[in-house]
This record gives sequence, C-alpha cells and structure tokens, in this order.
Amino acid sequence: MTTLSIPISGDLEKFIERMVRDGKGANKADVVRRALREYKENEVVETILQAQREITLGKGLKGDLRQLMRKIK
Repeated sequence: MTTLSIPISGDLEKFIERMVRDGKGANKADVVRRALREYKENEVVETILQAQREITLGKGLKGDLRQLMRKIK
C-alpha cells in the first residue's frame, strides 16, 4: 500500500474528522479511502449509464462480441 501526503483545506479536515466522529470511518485515512472507493464506483456507474444512453440513441455496437473484437484488433 502506498501512502500519500496531500494538503487539504481546513474545512475538508473538519469534515473528515466529523465523519470519523459519526462512525463513517475508523480514522481519517479510512474516511478518505471510503470516499475514493465511492468516487470510483460512481464513475463506473456513470460510464454504464452513458453507454445505455448511447445504445438508446442507436450508437451501440451490435453483434457477436468475438467478431467485433477481431475487427478492432
């Protein structure tokens, strides 16, 4: 595991400390890790939703996945 040292505003530090007090994380690092995991999950969900929007607009790929992959290579 890598350790990062980053400057944050006083407001963010207070927010993180409140999250620890409220039991949202075991400590400050845990709160930040949880926040980053949630951010990552939200990105994945947004990517899926965007793909669904594109399919609705007729921009999706159709056909056999293996054949499509051969065309891309």
